[in-house]
Amino acid sequence: MATPITATTERASGAATAASSEGGAAAGRLVSLDAFRGLTIAGMLLVNNPGTWSAIYAPLRHAPWHGWTPTDLIFPFFLFIVGVAMVLSFERLEARGATRGALLAKAARRAAILFALGLVLHGFPRYDFSTIRIPGVLQRIALAYLCATPAVLWLRWRGQAVLCAVLLLGYWALMTLVPVPGVGAGVLEPGKDLGAWIDRAVFGEQHLWSQSRTWDPEGLLSTLPAIGTVLIGALVGRWLRTNRTPLEKTVGLFVAGNIGLFLGLAWDAVFPINKPLWTSSYVLFTGGMACHVFAMCYWLIDVRGQRRWATPFVVYGMNAIAAFFLSSLFARILTLIRVGAEGEQVALKTWIFQNVYASWLSPINASLAFALTYVVFWLGIMWVLYRRKIFIKV
Repeated sequence: MATPITATTERASGAATAASSEGGAAAGRLVSLDAFRGLTIAGMLLVNNPGTWSAIYAPLRHAPWHGWTPTDLIFPFFLFIVGVAMVLSFERLEARGATRGALLAKAARRAAILFALGLVLHGFPRYDFSTIRIPGVLQRIALAYLCATPAVLWLRWRGQAVLCAVLLLGYWALMTLVPVPGVGAGVLEPGKDLGAWIDRAVFGEQHLWSQSRTWDPEGLLSTLPAIGTVLIGALVGRWLRTNRTPLEKTVGLFVAGNIGLFLGLAWDAVFPINKPLWTSSYVLFTGGMACHVFAMCYWLIDVRGQRRWATPFVVYGMNAIAAFFLSSLFARILTLIRVGAEGEQVALKTWIFQNVYASWLSPINASLAFALTYVVFWLGIMWVLYRRKIFIKV
């Protein structure tokens, strides 16, 4: 790959369409997977870009610590989709003659690019490497994708299921049995758990999440169960590649979703559902939720052929990483540009929020309206790329 990001134009009705940034597929691709990916990205933009962080509807906030909200489903949904897409992509590429070693090398390159893009977002615009945050969303995607690749390439579905179980059980044991210096074992409070201690030891406090500096929601140890989330998606991908009928596949997804929800809620009693810690119960619960949502997308879009309603999400899904990266970068720019009279300047985002939305809406509705506008704004940009058959690949 010559450059980190390349823009390619391919015929939409030809034998192949551009691969999406999460794995891609040739003609005959699952439109439902693109739609699910796009729905997830749209959700990311919505919850990450309120008009003001002081006025947000509860479902659009993360749970303070233990527990979950709809917002806490978005990131694991994306990793689940990565796992599904990996199976479809690797199978297609192997059919074209690619070796597993070559696929692993390609995955390593892509992971390195994703990790670097995450650092670009964190450092923009000054890039002070003495304090730049090292973990992050794109960094977690990169590591989880890379670490799951050998399992998807070399293990059968039973091996992948066993590995997933080992990761989840092993993480539970580490978090509850291994004592943290000065704290003890099994303390799952912010900054006091084993993962936070490892992050401080490996990265240093100056390289962690700026709002804490004592822990990071995308820390190193919690990447282990995040790999489990990818593997759950890979198992779903393998299920879709079986010779079962579409109805059987859909029912199977709902059954698997129910099992995940039950196990996650049961495990919650002793290892609480927690997004910042990415607990094992959280992996199973969100994996179950992902199976349910994907089953509905699959049945409606690929089986019943009801695709029109999903078009905006497909547009987002075909340029998912580009939408996330560019919208995040632009959001940062909106906070850096200052407007107004000298001595009374505010960020451009604040000015837009106050004058366009808060001037006639209540604070919480103005904040939501700003976020919705941001989602629609970037949908327009992605739609232009989609109509021109430009798909930005990593």
